[in-house]
Amino acid sequence: MKKEDKKTQGTTLGGTPVHLYGDFPKVGQAAPAFSLVSKDLQDTTLESFGAKRKVLNIVPSLDTPTCQASARRFNQAASGLDNTVVINISTDLPFAMSRFCTSEGLDNVVNLSVMRGREFMRNYGVKIADGVLAGVMARAVVVLDGSNVVRYTELVSEIKNEPNYDAALAALQGI
Repeated sequence: MKKEDKKTQGTTLGGTPVHLYGDFPKVGQAAPAFSLVSKDLQDTTLESFGAKRKVLNIVPSLDTPTCQASARRFNQAASGLDNTVVINISTDLPFAMSRFCTSEGLDNVVNLSVMRGREFMRNYGVKIADGVLAGVMARAVVVLDGSNVVRYTELVSEIKNEPNYDAALAALQGI
């Protein structure tokens, strides 16, 4: 990887700046296509979700309390939303993601792993380039409309913090 590909985008881990690879999506642009791995080890594309509104809940690992909290919160919010899918995207293996959601009763979210789709991390500008979490993803939320146009983004400034759920859900409801 070329050194010039690293970018500082105001993201920290415990107050220490974290460099990321790629460019984080901007509101109004078409979301980058992806193919990620589902719980049954099938490749799943962005197009697989059709014209539904989408919340991409991008997390480092569902094995951490903050990632678990965001999965729970978006699962709860999704239960009352029509034509909407919440997609947890993580570097975890599909088995681990599924095990967590099953044990927690989270049935209003779809889990996808970057196991065979690691280019997602760079294409969405969330691949951590250095530090103790190098190789996993920064915490982020991207809301897409039914045509996969980006309507809201948040690259969480401190990886240990939860995203702004109210802002993401307000953007979603405004679509």
